[in-house]
Amino acid sequence: MASFWLVSRASRRFLKAKPSLSLSRTLFAVSTYQPTTATTTTTTSKNSNPNAYPNGTQLGPFTQRHSWTLSCVEFDLRLVAHISSSSSSTGAKKDGNQGSNDVKVEVEASWIDLYLPRQARPYAKLARLDRPIGTWLLAWPCMWSITLAASPGHLPDIKMMTLFGCGALLLRGAGCTINDLLDRDIDTMVERTKLRPVASGLLTPFQGICFLGFQLLLGLGILLQLNNYSRVLGASSLLLVFSYPLMKRLTFWPQAYLGLTFNWGALLGWAAVKGSIDPAIVLPLYLSGVCWTLVYDTIYAHQDKEDDLKVGVKSTALRFGDSTKEWITGFGIMCISSLALSGYNAEIGWPYYAFLAAASGQLAWQIWTADLSSRVDCNRKFVSNKWFGAIIFSGILFGKLSS
Repeated sequence: MASFWLVSRASRRFLKAKPSLSLSRTLFAVSTYQPTTATTTTTTSKNSNPNAYPNGTQLGPFTQRHSWTLSCVEFDLRLVAHISSSSSSTGAKKDGNQGSNDVKVEVEASWIDLYLPRQARPYAKLARLDRPIGTWLLAWPCMWSITLAASPGHLPDIKMMTLFGCGALLLRGAGCTINDLLDRDIDTMVERTKLRPVASGLLTPFQGICFLGFQLLLGLGILLQLNNYSRVLGASSLLLVFSYPLMKRLTFWPQAYLGLTFNWGALLGWAAVKGSIDPAIVLPLYLSGVCWTLVYDTIYAHQDKEDDLKVGVKSTALRFGDSTKEWITGFGIMCISSLALSGYNAEIGWPYYAFLAAASGQLAWQIWTADLSSRVDCNRKFVSNKWFGAIIFSGILFGKLSS
């Protein structure tokens, strides 16, 4: 509480003295604070820390024996996260320049910084454990398929859903590791990705490869719990996983390739329950997932379109340009139509279609309200897709129970 009071009081004093500076500058001053004593001159304090930022401002004659920096464990990282996020939003309102302010999200502290040992943090961030949205987007098609394969009037196989949930977490982490290893030269030139563990040098490529082997070994343990048909089908997805990071160099449609990869669980979930696939049900479900991915990942790609142009990589955001909303509206219609066809072929109950209508509204909302020039809003709409997946899952569940 004492440290919080001191920082708050000093921040208010600093803001009153220099009202033109943003909260991010205030945080900068706090992060560069160095302890002083009554007998230390200004010249000595400046020279005592040759690595200090030149624009840093000391907040007063504090006599504590420790220094506060963003990387110091003794500093309250939760306060840093709060001030940093506030400064980003304030700067955006003042300047109207979303591109220059939104990238400050990299400074925000997460549960990884608060609770994990220092040695484990780069690996957890490499697997994106602090950003679970990717795991949700990978897991939902699996859950849809497993629930569709359940017997009418019965709940889906809980053990199978648990296995696929763990598998989604591991495979998503492995995919991020592969992506960061192959894209480390590009990530250093993109503002949003230059602080990733491999690109920033926190981890060497060899360490990343070792961590990838560990993740794939755990994933193999889960795959071996399934039937033989599912083992072959699941192993075949690795070709997509390993080749996806290369697509942005070759085609303007890497989001379509990601859709083929991320929605493989729509095929695998049914096969794990039934021992085979039913094309009339599973293929429309798979197609719906691919179209869904084209919607949310095109929105997501608009965050990096300036950097992508600069480094020479491709995306549907660049391909569609000003016609993005028209394109993703078409993909959204295909997604909902394919889900309806899959449910009809599965002879699912009427609640499914009520939830499908709600999911259509959610998808329409994110498409037509997305501000494609704002990194913050693109990310917000992207993250909201976990609720789209949850709505479809609820519809399948209640439709199966009522059929």
